[in-house]
Amino acid sequence: MTTAEVFSELKTRLEAKGAQQLANSRGVYQFNLTGNDAASYYVSVSDQGAEVTEGQAANAGVTITMTADDFKALAQGSLNPMSAFMSGKLSVAGDMSMALKLQTLIS
Repeated sequence: MTTAEVFSELKTRLEAKGAQQLANSRGVYQFNLTGNDAASYYVSVSDQGAEVTEGQAANAGVTITMTADDFKALAQGSLNPMSAFMSGKLSVAGDMSMALKLQTLIS
């Protein structure tokens, strides 16, 4: 599965959740993925729901940096975000409280 396919699937899952389920995850999450199949995407969560966009956000509250392969594992549920952070596979810049909501956002 490519990074673009993973974010397309993530977009579908976020749309299914709706604004009410995402209310505690509001903000802009920037994902900078490195390595093979590298890409940058951001997820904007607001009262209207979530939007997934390729590129760099001008106003990200938190930036998540990791390899594309590790992100794919994270999105598929085979890599725990906290374990990834503690082992150095995932780095966070910005609002740590938003980063803690990552599992809710992508699952």
